[in-house]
Amino acid sequence: MAESVEMRTAVRETYGPADLSSVPVFAGGFINFGYWRSVDLAGPVSVDDRVRSQQDLYRHVLDSLGPLTGRRLLEVGCGLGVGCALALREYDPAHLTGMDIHPQQLDRAHRANAALLDASPPRLRFVRGAAEDMPFADAEFDRVHSVEAAQHFDDLAAFARETARVLAPGGRVAVTSFFTPDDDPRHAARLAELLQTYADGLDVARSVTDLAEAFTRAGLTDARTASIGPEVWEGWDRWLSDQWEPGTWPRNFLKAYREGALDYYVVTATRPGP
Repeated sequence: MAESVEMRTAVRETYGPADLSSVPVFAGGFINFGYWRSVDLAGPVSVDDRVRSQQDLYRHVLDSLGPLTGRRLLEVGCGLGVGCALALREYDPAHLTGMDIHPQQLDRAHRANAALLDASPPRLRFVRGAAEDMPFADAEFDRVHSVEAAQHFDDLAAFARETARVLAPGGRVAVTSFFTPDDDPRHAARLAELLQTYADGLDVARSVTDLAEAFTRAGLTDARTASIGPEVWEGWDRWLSDQWEPGTWPRNFLKAYREGALDYYVVTATRPGP
């Protein structure tokens, strides 16, 4: 259970008292960098554009899971649950569980989604749990997804094992987040130089192949990694440019990408069928 996995101090503060969802750069409460393909970056970028970029990142991940109608879904690291609401509204799953390790985030999720939680029959629930130790039965879900949370996970191998365990045969997982593109040990030091979130321990520098290989070792098949950096980093930096000056640390995400120290990926895998 979540109580058995210790939150790092930076994670506890950022998603608790600091309430990252209230920061203007994360308008809409999704807390992700966004998928900007549908936004014209040549002109002014509005708050509506920003919210759409975050919604589109969810859509991109959910689309990678295949048909979701009538499926049982789990989101790992659901935050405020606004992505859960989007999935219910647009993809018609049978039921969706949002799981998060942080109790304050879950309190916010309950408030933000009160109407959906009260609906009959119930199709949404929020549960406290850790990515490395999920409080669910074996084969409880048909699909598992996680949007920009894996950079905080302490143990990708444990997350992969738990994902394989809770997926039903034939089930599928999709994870999107930012990772180093390879195992070059210099990446971690460079990211700590460029980005405060790596220096203070909020984000952990790991290779995208670490996650794909962990899925394979856990018994999942067809593990694939796909870069979506071109649709993420330029738009994210364009949005930041209205609020942060060049040379400030948040603008260094684009620099890290251009240097080859960081990229944004979707990682998918499948549990073999019966």
